[in-house]
Amino acid sequence: MLVIVVLIAIVLIAALFVKKEYSVEREIIINKPNEDVFNYVKHLKNQDKYNKWVMMDPNVRRNYSGTDGTVGFVSTWDSDNKNVGKGEQEIKKINEGERIDLDVRFEKPFKNTANVYMTTEAISANQTKVKWGMQGKNSYPLNLMNLFVPGILGKDLQTSLTTLKMVLEN
Repeated sequence: MLVIVVLIAIVLIAALFVKKEYSVEREIIINKPNEDVFNYVKHLKNQDKYNKWVMMDPNVRRNYSGTDGTVGFVSTWDSDNKNVGKGEQEIKKINEGERIDLDVRFEKPFKNTANVYMTTEAISANQTKVKWGMQGKNSYPLNLMNLFVPGILGKDLQTSLTTLKMVLEN
Protein backbone atom coordinates (compact mmCIF):
# COMPACT_ATOMS: atom_id res chain seq x y z
CA MET A 1 0.00 0.00 0.00
CA LEU A 2 2.81 2.40 0.88
CA VAL A 3 4.42 1.79 -2.52
CA ILE A 4 1.21 2.83 -4.29
CA VAL A 5 0.92 6.00 -2.19
CA VAL A 6 4.55 6.89 -2.91
CA LEU A 7 4.08 6.31 -6.67
CA ILE A 8 0.98 8.49 -6.72
CA ALA A 9 2.82 11.19 -4.78
CA ILE A 10 5.73 11.09 -7.24
CA VAL A 11 3.36 11.44 -10.20
CA LEU A 12 1.51 14.36 -8.59
CA ILE A 13 4.76 16.11 -7.67
CA ALA A 14 6.16 15.58 -11.17
CA ALA A 15 3.01 17.14 -12.66
CA LEU A 16 3.80 20.34 -10.74
CA PHE A 17 6.83 20.85 -13.00
CA VAL A 18 5.24 20.04 -16.38
CA LYS A 19 3.90 22.85 -18.58
CA LYS A 20 0.13 23.05 -18.83
CA GLU A 21 0.21 24.13 -22.47
CA TYR A 22 1.19 22.02 -25.45
CA SER A 23 1.82 22.85 -29.08
CA VAL A 24 2.34 20.47 -31.98
CA GLU A 25 2.90 21.21 -35.67
CA ARG A 26 3.75 19.06 -38.67
CA GLU A 27 4.14 19.86 -42.35
CA ILE A 28 4.33 18.26 -45.76
CA ILE A 29 4.85 19.33 -49.38
CA ILE A 30 2.01 18.44 -51.75
CA ASN A 31 2.53 18.49 -55.50
CA LYS A 32 -0.57 20.52 -56.31
CA PRO A 33 -1.25 24.25 -56.67
CA ASN A 34 -1.94 26.13 -53.43
CA GLU A 35 -5.48 27.05 -54.48
CA ASP A 36 -6.43 23.40 -55.04
CA VAL A 37 -4.95 22.29 -51.72
CA PHE A 38 -6.49 25.09 -49.69
CA ASN A 39 -9.92 24.66 -51.24
CA TYR A 40 -9.77 20.99 -50.28
CA VAL A 41 -8.60 21.32 -46.66
CA LYS A 42 -10.97 24.16 -45.77
CA HIS A 43 -13.92 21.77 -46.21
CA LEU A 44 -14.14 19.72 -43.02
CA LYS A 45 -16.16 16.95 -44.66
CA ASN A 46 -13.03 16.13 -46.71
CA GLN A 47 -11.33 15.03 -43.49
CA ASP A 48 -13.23 11.75 -43.90
CA LYS A 49 -10.63 10.91 -46.56
CA TYR A 50 -7.40 11.85 -44.76
CA ASN A 51 -7.81 12.57 -41.03
CA LYS A 52 -6.47 9.60 -39.05
CA TRP A 53 -8.82 10.20 -36.12
CA VAL A 54 -11.90 10.42 -38.34
CA MET A 55 -10.87 7.31 -40.25
CA MET A 56 -10.34 5.20 -37.07
CA ASP A 57 -14.06 4.43 -36.82
CA PRO A 58 -16.01 3.85 -40.04
CA ASN A 59 -19.19 3.76 -37.93
CA VAL A 60 -18.67 7.15 -36.28
CA ARG A 61 -21.87 9.17 -36.06
CA ARG A 62 -21.42 12.57 -37.73
CA ASN A 63 -23.55 15.69 -37.87
CA TYR A 64 -22.96 19.02 -39.54
CA SER A 65 -24.41 22.49 -39.24
CA GLY A 66 -23.76 25.49 -41.44
CA THR A 67 -22.05 25.67 -44.80
CA ASP A 68 -18.87 23.59 -45.07
CA GLY A 69 -15.79 25.64 -45.89
CA THR A 70 -17.16 28.80 -44.23
CA VAL A 71 -16.78 30.40 -40.81
CA GLY A 72 -19.27 28.96 -38.34
CA PHE A 73 -19.49 25.49 -39.90
CA VAL A 74 -19.58 22.82 -37.17
CA SER A 75 -18.75 19.15 -37.60
CA THR A 76 -19.61 16.83 -34.69
CA TRP A 77 -18.60 13.24 -34.10
CA ASP A 78 -19.66 10.55 -31.66
CA SER A 79 -17.95 7.17 -31.58
CA ASP A 80 -18.08 4.07 -29.43
CA ASN A 81 -14.33 3.75 -30.11
CA LYS A 82 -12.62 5.26 -27.03
CA ASN A 83 -9.74 6.49 -29.22
CA VAL A 84 -12.16 8.61 -31.26
CA GLY A 85 -14.57 9.69 -28.55
CA LYS A 86 -17.06 12.49 -28.91
CA GLY A 87 -16.67 16.15 -29.78
CA GLU A 88 -16.98 18.86 -32.37
CA GLN A 89 -14.89 21.20 -34.44
CA GLU A 90 -15.90 24.63 -35.63
CA ILE A 91 -14.36 26.84 -38.30
CA LYS A 92 -13.53 30.09 -36.51
CA LYS A 93 -11.54 32.01 -39.13
CA ILE A 94 -10.47 31.65 -42.74
CA ASN A 95 -7.77 33.61 -44.55
CA GLU A 96 -8.54 32.46 -48.10
CA GLY A 97 -5.69 30.57 -49.69
CA GLU A 98 -3.57 30.77 -46.53
CA ARG A 99 -5.05 29.57 -43.24
CA ILE A 100 -8.05 28.02 -41.55
CA ASP A 101 -8.50 28.18 -37.76
CA LEU A 102 -10.69 25.74 -35.85
CA ASP A 103 -11.86 25.26 -32.30
CA VAL A 104 -11.97 21.59 -31.37
CA ARG A 105 -14.07 20.74 -28.35
CA PHE A 106 -13.66 17.24 -26.93
CA GLU A 107 -16.41 15.69 -24.80
CA LYS A 108 -15.18 12.08 -24.46
CA PRO A 109 -13.01 10.42 -23.39
CA PHE A 110 -12.38 13.68 -21.47
CA LYS A 111 -13.48 17.29 -21.77
CA ASN A 112 -10.93 19.63 -23.31
CA THR A 113 -10.51 22.20 -26.06
CA ALA A 114 -7.79 22.85 -28.59
CA ASN A 115 -7.00 25.48 -31.17
CA VAL A 116 -6.24 23.81 -34.47
CA TYR A 117 -5.00 25.38 -37.69
CA MET A 118 -3.97 24.43 -41.17
CA THR A 119 -1.91 26.69 -43.38
CA THR A 120 -1.03 26.41 -47.04
CA GLU A 121 1.83 28.19 -48.76
CA ALA A 122 2.74 28.07 -52.44
CA ILE A 123 6.30 26.80 -52.85
CA SER A 124 5.99 26.91 -56.64
CA ALA A 125 3.15 26.93 -59.16
CA ASN A 126 2.52 23.23 -58.50
CA GLN A 127 3.82 22.69 -54.98
CA THR A 128 2.21 23.64 -51.68
CA LYS A 129 3.54 23.41 -48.14
CA VAL A 130 0.77 22.38 -45.72
CA LYS A 131 1.20 22.87 -41.98
CA TRP A 132 -1.21 21.38 -39.48
CA GLY A 133 -0.96 22.42 -35.87
CA MET A 134 -2.73 22.03 -32.56
CA GLN A 135 -2.39 24.01 -29.36
CA GLY A 136 -4.10 23.28 -26.09
CA LYS A 137 -3.90 23.13 -22.35
CA ASN A 138 -4.27 20.40 -19.76
CA SER A 139 -4.85 21.40 -16.16
CA TYR A 140 -3.06 19.81 -13.20
CA PRO A 141 -2.56 16.85 -12.84
CA LEU A 142 -3.60 15.93 -16.41
CA ASN A 143 -0.82 18.22 -17.63
CA LEU A 144 1.48 15.26 -17.00
CA MET A 145 0.13 13.92 -20.32
CA ASN A 146 1.86 16.87 -22.03
CA LEU A 147 5.09 14.90 -21.78
CA PHE A 148 3.62 12.48 -24.33
CA VAL A 149 1.08 14.60 -26.26
CA PRO A 150 3.52 16.16 -28.77
CA GLY A 151 4.90 12.78 -29.84
CA ILE A 152 1.53 11.07 -30.11
CA LEU A 153 -0.30 13.99 -31.73
CA GLY A 154 2.65 14.75 -33.97
CA LYS A 155 2.71 11.20 -35.29
CA ASP A 156 -1.05 11.28 -35.97
CA LEU A 157 -0.84 14.67 -37.68
CA GLN A 158 2.00 13.43 -39.90
CA THR A 159 0.05 10.28 -40.79
CA SER A 160 -2.95 12.43 -41.72
CA LEU A 161 -0.81 14.79 -43.81
CA THR A 162 0.78 11.86 -45.64
CA THR A 163 -2.70 10.53 -46.41
CA LEU A 164 -3.79 14.01 -47.54
CA LYS A 165 -0.81 14.11 -49.92
CA MET A 166 -1.76 10.73 -51.40
CA VAL A 167 -5.40 11.77 -51.83
CA LEU A 168 -4.58 15.07 -53.53
CA GLU A 169 -1.78 13.80 -55.75
CA ASN A 170 -3.74 10.82 -57.11
